[in-house]
Amino acid sequence: MSQVTTDILLGIFLIFCRIGACMLIAPALSSNRIPPQIRLFLALTVSLALSPVLLDKISGGIAGHPPAVLLSWIASELLVGLLIGLLARVYFFALQTMLVAVSMALSYGGMPGSPIDEAEPLPAISSLIMMVATAAVFLSDLHWEIFRGLIASYSRMPAGQGIGPQSSLTELVDQTGAAFVVSLRISSPFLLYSVIVNLVAGLANKLTPQIPVFFIATPFVMLGGLFVMYFAAQDYVLLFIEAFSAWLRG
Repeated sequence: MSQVTTDILLGIFLIFCRIGACMLIAPALSSNRIPPQIRLFLALTVSLALSPVLLDKISGGIAGHPPAVLLSWIASELLVGLLIGLLARVYFFALQTMLVAVSMALSYGGMPGSPIDEAEPLPAISSLIMMVATAAVFLSDLHWEIFRGLIASYSRMPAGQGIGPQSSLTELVDQTGAAFVVSLRISSPFLLYSVIVNLVAGLANKLTPQIPVFFIATPFVMLGGLFVMYFAAQDYVLLFIEAFSAWLRG
């Protein structure tokens, strides 16, 4: 086997390390509903498809380095891929957290539904919105933006250079804050509805202590929550996908 062929094989393997690590935790692409074998073949296919574009970005003479250096390169590529996937995944973590709060605010928190993108069951409303958000990633072709970001990452974080722990942690904290601000902003109508309804129920309970207002008002609170969800669910998903796509394209 020639030296050039060895460099190419090692370069493709390094590309697979970054892309595979990103797809391991990236939103939608890492869903538990997709069998592990399909996710593995998908990562291999994407790595081979992007190899002609990315091989020039990896410095030559890879095979000439000692094994310890190659292992450090592999570890570095895995960490970079995991960081990119985690930065994208944070948006869905924040959305899932706020959806659980919305379900509790609408009195639907005690009814678990089928898990969509996670292993643990979520409330039915949360599962519905998460399913729509996951499908919207593919319908709006944002999964191609993830691959474009992976290609662009080689210009910002070249292969084998590693990642700065301080800068990576700062970027992750900033991303988490931005994701939760977006999720809180789009969830505010449901939370505001819950505050107003519970305030009214509390005042009614104080005025008529003989009547169990909270027990009587629960079905009406749930019905009103369904009406709010009916009118606001579309904008909820659209605003989230818009914020997520803005980060991907940026």
